[in-house]
Amino acid sequence: MSEPAITPELVAKHNLTSDEYQKVLEILGRVPTYTELGIFSVMWSEHCSYKNTRPVLKTFPTKGAGILVGAGEENAGIIDVGDGVAIAFKIESHNHPSAVEPFQGAATGVGGIIRDIFTMGARPVAALNSLRFGELSNPEVRRLFSGVVDGIAHYGNCFGIPTIAGEVCFDKSYEGNPLVNAFALGVLRHEQITRGAAHGIGNPVFYVGPATGRDGLAGAAFASQDLTDESAEQQRGAVQVGDPFMEKLVCEACLELLATGVVAGMQDMGAAGLTCSTCETAARAGTGIEIELDKVPQRAPNMTSYEIMLSESQERMLIVVHKGHEEAVKRIFDKWDLPWAEIGVVTDTGRMVVRHGGKVVVDVPAKKLADEAPIYFRESKEAAYMADVRAFRLDGVADTKDAPGDLKRLLANHTVASKNWVYRQYDHMVRDGSVVCPGSDAAVIRIKGDSLPVMSAALAEKVGDRPVPEKFVAFTVDCNGGYVYLDPYEGGKAAITEACRNLACTGALPLGSTDNLNFGNPHNPEIFWQLKESVRGLAEGCRAFDAPVTGGNVSLYNQRGALGSIDPTPTVAVVGLIAKAEHITTQWFKAEGDAIILLGAPVDTADPLQGLGGSACLKTVHGLKTGLPPRVDLEAAKVLHTTLIGLIREGVVKSAHDCSDGGLAVAIAESCFSNQVAKDTFRFLGASIDLTAAIAGTAPRLDALLFGETQNRVVISVAASDAGRVVKQAGILGVPAVVIGKVGGDTLSVKTPMGGFTSPVAELHDAWWNSIARAMA
Repeated sequence: MSEPAITPELVAKHNLTSDEYQKVLEILGRVPTYTELGIFSVMWSEHCSYKNTRPVLKTFPTKGAGILVGAGEENAGIIDVGDGVAIAFKIESHNHPSAVEPFQGAATGVGGIIRDIFTMGARPVAALNSLRFGELSNPEVRRLFSGVVDGIAHYGNCFGIPTIAGEVCFDKSYEGNPLVNAFALGVLRHEQITRGAAHGIGNPVFYVGPATGRDGLAGAAFASQDLTDESAEQQRGAVQVGDPFMEKLVCEACLELLATGVVAGMQDMGAAGLTCSTCETAARAGTGIEIELDKVPQRAPNMTSYEIMLSESQERMLIVVHKGHEEAVKRIFDKWDLPWAEIGVVTDTGRMVVRHGGKVVVDVPAKKLADEAPIYFRESKEAAYMADVRAFRLDGVADTKDAPGDLKRLLANHTVASKNWVYRQYDHMVRDGSVVCPGSDAAVIRIKGDSLPVMSAALAEKVGDRPVPEKFVAFTVDCNGGYVYLDPYEGGKAAITEACRNLACTGALPLGSTDNLNFGNPHNPEIFWQLKESVRGLAEGCRAFDAPVTGGNVSLYNQRGALGSIDPTPTVAVVGLIAKAEHITTQWFKAEGDAIILLGAPVDTADPLQGLGGSACLKTVHGLKTGLPPRVDLEAAKVLHTTLIGLIREGVVKSAHDCSDGGLAVAIAESCFSNQVAKDTFRFLGASIDLTAAIAGTAPRLDALLFGETQNRVVISVAASDAGRVVKQAGILGVPAVVIGKVGGDTLSVKTPMGGFTSPVAELHDAWWNSIARAMA
């Protein structure tokens, strides 16, 4: 098949600017082949190169005492958790594919992030996800939502990894462009860390896994342009097709091969497929690589070099093996009944050379392709809508006249409501490491000896019979996109702060974070301003909580035609460590008669909107999405978190739940009924609340007191005999604390100077538990 002529129109079709194409000509010293043009197109896309965001990403804190593999070094970051054990984790997006083909888009997003973990030498042990959709009143949104959840469940359940945590939010801004961010975490010993580098001149290069097809062609490039109805239809072929059973086999075979000690480097074929895996491994090692496409397993006839190099067919890996040990690859992959092929060799040329049909079709300097994409410093300016946001006041917004009714409405809000319709489709118990399952502030898994990959003979001899102490790892994911839209800087701070607060409520200190920056078109100065400001807030928060960024993903161009851009959504996942099993804490009340204490100020009286700006209450009750969101005092937040963890370690805290969406009343209600003791069986514990003493000397609005989202607040329960000591100790440490009630009965009773109410807990639970299921029925 003859290749098309390289014309300005063809270059533009590959999303390369004239300046970028000129740089290609300078690098090659000639006109590129059609395949080379495609390769530069995908490798210099935003998805692979971060050409629009690299300067901003450099502002993140990425160093820390426990970091073994840091941001940008490899496929996933790795952090030490003690006793020679480490965790690898990362989050990535699959937004555009999920908008086009929700089932396969979401499924292959899970598959891709799992490969990022085991390519590091770690055994994947847990997954979570962060999802954003339009409003469920829209039938198309319900179709996308159902398809995405089905895809995540299918891949995770079949692979055998517990999907143990996550978040789902609904807002009209995501109607045309849902967000699907997938996270995975794995465990390994320090000595088992594997690098994605083509080391060793003369070492053979193996392709392992299923054959290459035409699915997923140029998926990275597709993810780096605006989504339109036309492009969505044209790019269905850019959505990969996943096979979780195949990936499980590939994972086990790769881990077994790593234990033989014959692997010099390993990289998954994710975005940009064979292209990315070859040029990146060579660039990292400072070597060259030469491959022969005739040797690549192919499941479609007459595939061109362009198609083979740019295909993103799933479950494939590139492995560099120490010369002379080729038989180990063949033996192990034959054992697992998996395809393999020796397709190339590591060279000393520094070039990626590709042959096909006896001809050289690609000859490119590997490092210039992988690491020297053009970098842009985009213009940014404050969004015009911010003037109205700052000017908004509560004048003319009526205070609540029906507090119990408004509480029910908030609990039934699909962003606030229980996500059981989602997580009941996931297996969150497989591998028997799950300790705190979906339904509390953060998930907790137990790392035990059999969680770790099998050791090589040499490592086993070195380690001996030394047991692996149990480790308890907590993790969560957070972002309030509405906050970020209304104030990107404060919204960025709020995202990392809430994630760390969720960890604190579980008893965990943060170890590190990984982020997924989801934004619109960076060529729009207002969009880029949102990105820069939110990253500034995120970075400040990561420094404050000592949660360095170990890697992540940038997903831009999340907008669709007249529907416009998504709310800026810098999703952040944070991983922490719990010192002892007895420190693991959950959000639900534990016993009748326990005292309920509020840690933190009930209302930020210095905030003219009293915590109602950008709140779920303002949006749900009044239909307004405006006003500056609650401010985040990072120093106060850090003191709150350390105080809470200290109280948990003393053994006095029975439950802890952070106040976030929906405010204090929602947090208390969720503490009353979120204890699921068996399938469809709950233990309800009511509460009698009196907020009179908590607001003494102030006069907040009732809706602000009950539903405002003032930051840095946690509701805890303790034995009545411990209440006085806990309040005193918190006060000494600088955390406002007050007893606001006690646990007991079957109603939630709330008393304030401005009025009160009593609601049956069962009714509140019904609104919260069944809201999404009713919308999806």
